Amino acid sequence: MMTIMQNSSNKSSDKKPSAQSRKEATHERIVEVATRAIRRSGYAGTGVADIMKEAGLTHGGFYAHFASRDALLAEAGDRAGAEAVALAARVAAAAPPGQALQAMLAAYLSPEHIAAIEVGCPVSALGSEMPRQAPEVRRAATIHIKEMIDLFARQLPNWGQPEAHAQAMATVCAMIGTTILARAVDEPALSDALCAATLAQFQETTQP
Repeated sequence: MMTIMQNSSNKSSDKKPSAQSRKEATHERIVEVATRAIRRSGYAGTGVADIMKEAGLTHGGFYAHFASRDALLAEAGDRAGAEAVALAARVAAAAPPGQALQAMLAAYLSPEHIAAIEVGCPVSALGSEMPRQAPEVRRAATIHIKEMIDLFARQLPNWGQPEAHAQAMATVCAMIGTTILARAVDEPALSDALCAATLAQFQETTQP
């Protein structure tokens, strides 16, 4: 089996990638760079020229892939939001029975996530800028905020009831707001204390 796989791989590697596949790979690289850039520098601090340079491409090639800067920001935001929801879902799936909510909160408010703004949740990294973005950028953010709320609601023992959705909204708001404050302060001890306080507040309310 290994020999067959190797031979097949060798044959496929002899073929030159098509123009379409090269364009798709380039598009993917631009979006990947942009997902990091918007979280690192904010929407306003993310320019097309900087993204293309980081991706190893010329500025002039941008419009072969995107109709506008806002189109790129929307796709990058969509990608970053989907990644955040998928990560939270994996944390929930790996948690012991009845502990998914607390596990997701602990992961989101962990020192690692607080420090990893470039690869973390885009909502806590970009939330204050979102109201001033183009409609397509805000729409991408809204979709994944709703997905995150739904993911939290599905872990509650009263899932399906209106109060479960309301509780999930409050929980998501609290963890995102805490993350924004924990990143804003310049005292590591205070940053840790903010996260610990929110975790303690929800310790009982997230139990089945």
